[in-house]
Amino acid sequence: MALIDKHKIIETNASILFALSFLVVTIGGIVEIAPLFYLENTIEDVEGVRPYSPLELEGRNIYIREGCYVCHSQMIRPMRDEVERYGHYSLAAESQYDHPFQWGSKRTGPDLARVGGRYSDDWQVDHLTDPQSVVPESVMPKYGFLLNRMVDGKYIQDVMKTNRMVGVPYTNEMIENAFSDFNVQVDPDGDYEEMLERYPGAQVRNFDGQPGISEMDALVAYLQMLGTLVDFSTFTPVASR
Repeated sequence: MALIDKHKIIETNASILFALSFLVVTIGGIVEIAPLFYLENTIEDVEGVRPYSPLELEGRNIYIREGCYVCHSQMIRPMRDEVERYGHYSLAAESQYDHPFQWGSKRTGPDLARVGGRYSDDWQVDHLTDPQSVVPESVMPKYGFLLNRMVDGKYIQDVMKTNRMVGVPYTNEMIENAFSDFNVQVDPDGDYEEMLERYPGAQVRNFDGQPGISEMDALVAYLQMLGTLVDFSTFTPVASR
């Protein structure tokens, strides 16, 4: 009875309840946060992970602008049903250059963490232009207008500089060559070798099959690289090495 009486006092006194709740939250927060100050790095370095190329970065910004993250997550949990459906579980390192990250928990559509290379460019363009023509039961809106909206990379250097301010390791060389790298990634006949040295694994081609560089090109370039940077056939987690 004495314990019940004590609980009643706490539950019926707003000031005491607030003070004790604040104490519990404070202790819990300290327990979770304090250890991070003693770790040199909370994210495992993984071979292959790199900053986005200028065109991929433009595509990612379009992805965010159009609210794709509202219906698509980019975080595969280490559970059997998710791994069998989508592929290897997501690594923290794969999102270390995302500001903001695109993990999410809402899946009106499938998770996109491993969508890169699963479908052809033509499929991606058709799906974005008219989703129901490819997946009849889809509730996804149409994004065909992206084909008609051209991008020139005018501000891509500024975007990269902004990302560098929050920790993305863009070098001076990357920023100086941003405009040319932006343009050459959609030109398979261009001089793109140096761009590939700066962004290993970047895919070079005309993604939407039309002249010029459209927002569709940028978005498809971004989608086609998702989940392709890490070679999971050779990857071994640190804990099991």
